[in-house]
Amino acid sequence: MNQQATLTSSLMARFPVLERLRAIPKPALIGAIAAVAALVVAATMWSRDPNYKVLFSNLDDRDGGAIVASLNQMNVPYRFNDGGTALLVPQEKVYDTRLQLAAQGLPRGGSVGFELLDNNRFGASQFTEQINYQRALEGELARSIESVNTVQHARVHLAIPRQTLFVRDRQAPTASVLLNLYPGRSLGDGQVSSIAWLVASSVPELTVNNVSIVDQNGRLLSQPAGEGRGMDADQLRYMRETEQRTVERILSILNPLVGPGNVHAQASADMDFSRREETQETYRPNQDPGQAAVRSKQTSDAQQNGGASAQGVPGALTNQPPAGPTAPIVNPQQLQQPQRPGQPGQQQGQGANGANGANTANGAGTTTQTQGPSSVRNDATTNYELDRTISHIKQPVGNLKRISVAVVINYLPNKEGEPKAMEADELNKLTTLVKEAMGYSEARGDSLNVVNSQFNDVEPTVPMWKDPDNIAMAKTALGWLLIAIAALWVWRSLLRPMFDRYMRPPEIDPEVAELERQEALREAQDVARAKEMDRFEENMRRAREMATKDPRAVAMVLRTWMSKDGK
Repeated sequence: MNQQATLTSSLMARFPVLERLRAIPKPALIGAIAAVAALVVAATMWSRDPNYKVLFSNLDDRDGGAIVASLNQMNVPYRFNDGGTALLVPQEKVYDTRLQLAAQGLPRGGSVGFELLDNNRFGASQFTEQINYQRALEGELARSIESVNTVQHARVHLAIPRQTLFVRDRQAPTASVLLNLYPGRSLGDGQVSSIAWLVASSVPELTVNNVSIVDQNGRLLSQPAGEGRGMDADQLRYMRETEQRTVERILSILNPLVGPGNVHAQASADMDFSRREETQETYRPNQDPGQAAVRSKQTSDAQQNGGASAQGVPGALTNQPPAGPTAPIVNPQQLQQPQRPGQPGQQQGQGANGANGANTANGAGTTTQTQGPSSVRNDATTNYELDRTISHIKQPVGNLKRISVAVVINYLPNKEGEPKAMEADELNKLTTLVKEAMGYSEARGDSLNVVNSQFNDVEPTVPMWKDPDNIAMAKTALGWLLIAIAALWVWRSLLRPMFDRYMRPPEIDPEVAELERQEALREAQDVARAKEMDRFEENMRRAREMATKDPRAVAMVLRTWMSKDGK
């Protein structure tokens, strides 16, 4: 305490400012110290660079330029990391900046979408509008494909031909997709099919078979139907499921009868995955007019009675009075025919105008002819509806054309426990059950073959102790057991005594140990005494140096000691 007071007095004597600060009240001094500390902290934080965080990484050049321009407009400081792969902004502005850039549609992922159509130029041609629409559609499809967690970057190329009025000259659109996958990742068949369907469903009249998908290594991921194996993964899976269901139905109905493991079945299905559409138009034979529907009916009726109409060639010769009537020549055969008394004879004839006339003879051998002009005409036309049937049939995809099944049944044990072949009647019953289980159709051309044969994987009749495999295994185990016993004997008889003899520490005499302990204690005391002397010498040296450098302070210290001793 005396030394501290001496040092404090010497410092105040050397620095008068400290004496002035000591005269200031403590509350004011504490407030001033706090203000200075706050100023120092603020200056330190202001001079230090802000903490930058990643805003976006792995940006495309086009997106990077647009984002930097937007940051300059928003007065947001930014910088790039050492590799130039990430754009950094202050930590407190990361989320606000991302939201503001998202409102502007940034980043676009290196592709443009339908925002390309927001700024249409006046006077653009139809070709330019079509190209802009195609570019926008390609960009939107690329963004949708990049949403897949396996795809890092995607590019879509659409070939949309110009529409024409001639149906024969129309061409179907096609599409090509280039995928850049993340390192160490790959796409499955289902993911490739989903991407193909996504693109085909976004473009009118585009089919899945016209979509080609390629990865960054140049491998064709999509295989058109009809090439290579001829069926895609979905078709193969459907065919295998059909075969598996057939086998499961057969096993489920035979296992309770013959026992599990005594029957094996295999099925082979022939599927038709072609798409067919058929339109038929059928005309039936003519029906009964009373039952047929009448489309139209036309009736014409003409009747004329009275004198003969004007005939002949028009002219002066025709305009003459008619000649007087003359009696016809009597038919000699008619006169010779016998007649009943009081019954007149009759004669019918045809007039020139088509009317019927009648000549009646009255009296004996006299006949008169009376001619009355008349004309009758009836015309009727009836049209009936045609009996026509139009049917449009769309065949389902994945029809079962034919299925072949092979079933093998094991010999069943008899009462004595020996395997025995099945009777013909029993085998026929099982064959009938299998046909019902598999849905056998003779018209479809299905085939079934049920065979009763002994399996080769039956349990051996050789006893276990006589099995050559078991004997060889026992010999091998016995050899290893003998080796382990020999190793244990060598360890306990030779190696362990040797280790105990040479590796165990020697025994120490108690008297020698006590002497060594006392010697060590004496050495420790000597070392402590030497350290104490060294510390005393060090203190004396420091006191001499202080007296040499500042004798006044030493004098004050001595005076203080003397005054305390005097008290």
